[in-house]
Order: sequence, then C-alpha cells, then structure tokens
Amino acid sequence: MTQTPAQPDGQETLHADMWFDPSCPWAWITSRWLLEVEKVRAVSVRWRVMSLGVLNEGRDLPEDYKESIDRSWQAVRVCIAAEQRFGAEVLGGLYTALGTHFHNNAEPRTTDTIRAALADAGLPADLADAGDSTEYDEALRASHAEAMKLVGEDVGTPVVQVEGVSFFGPVITPVPRGEDAGRLWDGVRLVAGTDGFFELKRTRTRGPVFD
Repeated sequence: MTQTPAQPDGQETLHADMWFDPSCPWAWITSRWLLEVEKVRAVSVRWRVMSLGVLNEGRDLPEDYKESIDRSWQAVRVCIAAEQRFGAEVLGGLYTALGTHFHNNAEPRTTDTIRAALADAGLPADLADAGDSTEYDEALRASHAEAMKLVGEDVGTPVVQVEGVSFFGPVITPVPRGEDAGRLWDGVRLVAGTDGFFELKRTRTRGPVFD
C-alpha cells in the first residue's frame, strides 16, 4: 500500500513524476533522494517507466555496456506488465524491490532475481514471464517516448517532471538525507524552472554509493 507523504507546513502536495529504468544505478540513487524529499517537502512521487534498451537502440556501444543494456529489457518489461495488470500504484514498490536486489544487494539481473523482487513487492511470480516477451514493448516504448518528449533525446534516465518543469537527473551520490535532500530539491527546481537554462555538469569523481 502506498502511503501519502507528509505535507510540511500545511502546503498543498505537488506531484512529481520520475521515469526510471531499474537497471540504472544513478536513477536508483535519484529515486531514493526523491523518497527523502517526500519526507521534508510537500511532494508526492509518481513512478513511470523508461528504457535504457530503447534509448540505446542503434547506437555503437562498447561490448560490456551492450551486454548490460541487453539484460535491462527484462526488468522494464516486467514493470510495464505489472503496471498494465495492477495499475501504476504498484510501480513504486516494485522499483524499490528490484533496485534493492540489483544495486544494494548486487544480485545478478536474472529472472530468478526478478521473481524474488516480485515476491518482495507482493506481486505474482508469473509477471517475470513478461521479461522474455515482446507483448508489452509497445506500452514500454510509449512510456519511454513520453519522457523523451519532455527533455529531448540526448539525455538518459532518470527524467523528473514537476509543475510543468522537466529535467534529466540530478545525478548524485550518495543519497542526500533529510533537509539536505530538501535543499537539493529546491535548487534543482529553481535552475530547471529558469527559462533558457539547459545544463549544469561536472566530471564524476566517484561511482554510485548505495548506502
């Protein structure tokens, strides 16, 4: 069951949408940051699916990254299948379960791991069958295209939208907690909502930290 986040200072709750691919470690950290934001700002996150597989179709990729992208199709297909069968409200719990297995626990991204995540999320194991099927690819591509329409084709996952403002990222590590999460939210919304603002970036000096 999804809980309604707190509304600090009696503010009206804003709805933020985040598009994710469960395989992306950076999107995972961003998603955990948004859960922290829900605790300190009047924000409720709605989870949506995008696909690194769709994003990278036709691109010349290093072989090891291509293998990772090929494996990513299973989880996003299962997410779309779960959404189609039970509604978008199950995506948050399923994403948390998948991300915990994939990233925090560093488990292999296999059908067995997906079944374990489905069990953790209280969803039927047969949804894992969607991972090897193209049955839900049309809906997956439509969800992905919705995110790309908001931010353009030269970015990746995650994509976040709130009050008509959409942006890629933020790419952060480790997860900001408490008011640190809230201040980052305030800053990201400020710059992303500035007319004509497009990019703020620096070279990453560390890998994703999941603790």
